Amino acid sequence: MNSMLLLFVVAIVIAAVLANIAVWSRSKLALRTLAVFLTTMFVPVVYLGLTEVLSQPKPMAHEWFKRNVDDAQVLGLDIVEGRAIYLWLKVGNDYQPSYYKLPWQPMLAERLENLVDEGIKSDKPIRILNPFSKKSYDDLGSLNMEIVEPPSLPLKIPPESGELLDPRKDSI
Repeated sequence: MNSMLLLFVVAIVIAAVLANIAVWSRSKLALRTLAVFLTTMFVPVVYLGLTEVLSQPKPMAHEWFKRNVDDAQVLGLDIVEGRAIYLWLKVGNDYQPSYYKLPWQPMLAERLENLVDEGIKSDKPIRILNPFSKKSYDDLGSLNMEIVEPPSLPLKIPPESGELLDPRKDSI
């Protein structure tokens, strides 16, 4: 059983017991003490569950807070054939990369792998447009992906006149 699921079930059971005690205990001190004890046990269980979740990839369908982001840069990719596609993305203007999981889709996996290979060969980053749109990954691998061309360097402005300034002369 997945440890995250197990911790979630334990938290639900503790909350259900607390709710039951709260409903049925009106004046007994022992039951109220038990409720306080179970509440204090609830806190570390939830804390352990949250810290366990931090190391797990987030399903892209569960991204709610960044849902309206325009693009994400692909920093890493791991394809586990038949199981899932794992992406390490720099989303929008965030400084921290995020770890996401997509359900297995052979067409999407092939497109991502080819794009990453092409990006490595050309030494250019890969960008996913509108990465959290529900319709983009439901349509059998139709994420809008592209290789980003690096910005062109600004050209030097040529001198305005052909005459050079001599700092040894007093006149300008």
